[in-house]
Amino acid sequence: MKWLRDQSLAPIVEKVEAGERLAFDEGLRLYHTRDLNALMRLANLHKERLHGDKVYFVHSMRLEFTNLCYVGCTFCAFAARKGEERAWDYSPEEVAEQVRRRYLPGITELHMSSGHHPNHKWDYYPEMVRQLRQNFPDLQVKAFTAAEIEHLSKISKKPTLEVLRELQAAGLAAMPGGGAEIFADRVRRQIAKNKVKAEKWLHIHREAHSLGMRTNATMLYGHIETLEERLDHMDRLRDLQDDSIAQFGGGFHAFIPLAFQPLGNTLAQNLGKTEYTTGLDDLRNLAVARIYLDNFPHIKGYWVMIGSELTQVSLDWGVSDIDGTIQEEHIAHAAGATSPMALSQASMVRMIQDAGRLPVLRDAYYHELETFPRAGLEAAD
Repeated sequence: MKWLRDQSLAPIVEKVEAGERLAFDEGLRLYHTRDLNALMRLANLHKERLHGDKVYFVHSMRLEFTNLCYVGCTFCAFAARKGEERAWDYSPEEVAEQVRRRYLPGITELHMSSGHHPNHKWDYYPEMVRQLRQNFPDLQVKAFTAAEIEHLSKISKKPTLEVLRELQAAGLAAMPGGGAEIFADRVRRQIAKNKVKAEKWLHIHREAHSLGMRTNATMLYGHIETLEERLDHMDRLRDLQDDSIAQFGGGFHAFIPLAFQPLGNTLAQNLGKTEYTTGLDDLRNLAVARIYLDNFPHIKGYWVMIGSELTQVSLDWGVSDIDGTIQEEHIAHAAGATSPMALSQASMVRMIQDAGRLPVLRDAYYHELETFPRAGLEAAD
C-alpha cells in the first residue's frame, strides 16, 4: 500500500477491499484521518463495486404544498406563520394546477415535503395524492417525511402504519428522507425539539418498508453536532437497513447528507454562524457515509446544498446519485442555498459526463430509464 500515507488505516483498507463491515471506531478514524487520498479511494472502490461508472439522476419536480408550520425547528428558514405575507397554502386542486403549470415532458417523480399545517384535516392529504394520480397517472408521488407522517397520525387519530397504508392506497409511491436531522437527543433538543423523535422516525420508516415502500434517509450536518453524533446517526440507519432487508427484502434507496445553510434561521443567529460547510467537510462526509453504510445502495450528492461543481467532484468520493432536475426548490434556498432553483435534464447529463462518469436516468423506484453516452473522446469512439 505505497499510496497509503496514514498507516493506521491499513486494517480498514483491508476490510473495505474484502467487503467487510467497519466498526464504529473505524468509522471515526475515517472522519479524523488526514489521508484524504485514501478516503477518496476507499469510497470510490465501494461505489464502483456497486455501480461501476454509473451515476443516477431523476427528471423530477419539487413542490411544497404549504410553508405553514407550527413546529419551530431552529435550523429552518422555510416555515411561515398564518397571516405572514410570504405564506402559501394550496388546496388539492391547486396542487394539481401547480404541477400542471410546471410540468415538462419526461418528468417521472414529484417530490413533496412541506410544513406541519396547523389546520388541515386528515382527508386533505390522501385527497391530494388521489388528485395528482388522477391528473398525472405517469407521475410517481414521493411525499411526506416521517415527521409529516407522525403529524398526520395525530390529526387523524390513526396509527402511523394505517396512515401509510391509506396514503399508499391513494397512490403514494415512496417516502423522502427528511425530518431525520441528527438522531442524537442532545442535538435534537436544541434544533428540533417539537419534531418527531429519532426512535419514531426510524419506526415509521420500518413500517413503510414493511408495506413494500422504499424510502430515503437524510442527515443535517454542519451545525452543532459532533463527528461521533454524525456516525451514530449512520449507525442507527445501518441497523435499520439490515433489519428491513432481512424482513422485507429492502428498505432505504439512498442516504442524503444535507449541508446546513446558515441564513435566515434562529440556530445560525444564536450561534453567530454565517459560514457554510467547507467543500472538504462535504466530501469527507459523503465518503465516510459510502464506506460505513455498506448496505445502502446509494449515497446522494444533493447538488442544491453543495452546488453543482462540488457535486461533480463528489462522484470520485462515493456518490452514485445526484438527485434530479427539481424545477423549483424553496426549503434550502430560504436558508441561503446559492445553487440554481432548477437544472435541466441536459445540464444533469453534462454534469455527470464532464466528471468522466456514465449518466443514467432513473425513476423514483430506481428503475433505469435511459443511459446516456460518455462525453468526449469515449463518446466519439
